[in-house]
Amino acid sequence: MRRVSRLTVAGAATASLALALSACGGTSTESSSSDSDGGDKGLAIAYDIGGRGDQSFNDAAFAGLEQAKKEFGYETADVEPTDGETDADKTQRLMSLAKQGYNPIVGVGYAYAPAVKEAAEKYPDTTFGIVDDATIEADNVADLVFAEEEASYLAGVAAAQKSETGTVGFVGGVDNPLIHKFQAGFEQGVKDADPKAKVISQYLTQTAEEGGFSSPDKGKAAAEGQIEKKADVIYAAAGLSGQGVIEAAAANEIWAIGVDSDQYQQEALAAYKDHILTSATKGVAKAVYNLAKSVEDGSPEGGIVRGDLESGEIGLADSNPEFKNDAELQKAVETAKEKIISGEIKVASS
Repeated sequence: MRRVSRLTVAGAATASLALALSACGGTSTESSSSDSDGGDKGLAIAYDIGGRGDQSFNDAAFAGLEQAKKEFGYETADVEPTDGETDADKTQRLMSLAKQGYNPIVGVGYAYAPAVKEAAEKYPDTTFGIVDDATIEADNVADLVFAEEEASYLAGVAAAQKSETGTVGFVGGVDNPLIHKFQAGFEQGVKDADPKAKVISQYLTQTAEEGGFSSPDKGKAAAEGQIEKKADVIYAAAGLSGQGVIEAAAANEIWAIGVDSDQYQQEALAAYKDHILTSATKGVAKAVYNLAKSVEDGSPEGGIVRGDLESGEIGLADSNPEFKNDAELQKAVETAKEKIISGEIKVASS
């Protein structure tokens, strides 16, 4: 059986569960159980906006859940968000999972910060994790964060190398500090690789509630506008909305650069993959799995857990042969990577 603890390892995911969560969204395929806080179940994750199936951020968390489920053979749960939900809804969702005995419990996305903080106070013997937030200081909370700007810098180098027009694009889902990191790194990488290059950057919405991370149609429209301005490589950090960017890139026979997961490998994007040059990946799956493993090992992780180029938890995917076999491009990317790790290149995060 399981114990109550905390640490860090990498990638897993599960089926779903069938949780009866009032006022909260839920998915699930395994039986929900007693509402005693027994700590006898495994990993549970609560998705960010866009939910499972975004081929990006949330799906990476699910991959971590599946790995943990397969390796540890325990019951897991993954729960969907609902439209227009409040912090109170998120808190109820997390506390319901804790009461049922899941441990650890991960909120996927910075929007879970208030809920994770409150739930962790109410359930001090349960380990909680939150992805993309470093503001919670509690013994039973692991803040799973990444140096997204470093991977984005490499994406910028790749974009500058592959562009034939000298104009590239960046599409951010929501205008907030997290996505500013993607933009800053990308623009710096482009300019360092080609000082004459032009970068067109735009955000889909000011808030997540407006659909910036969950509206492929918005992503497609933004990409089409940038293509009209001669952008021939577009990098999207926009969750589910990024699918629209990739679709527009394929339709116009230009390059897209994916984000978070290796989007070249995603089945739902198979029709467009020949136009997905690479993806700026981050190890959400690994971080989620590692947290589960730390609990399983009896040494739960806590505090800030950061993934970067040096740790290997962020980087560029090389699934596309067009990217992998381009010797000049690979040399430029590898050189930039080495300089970032050594400290010779300082990548801006805003």
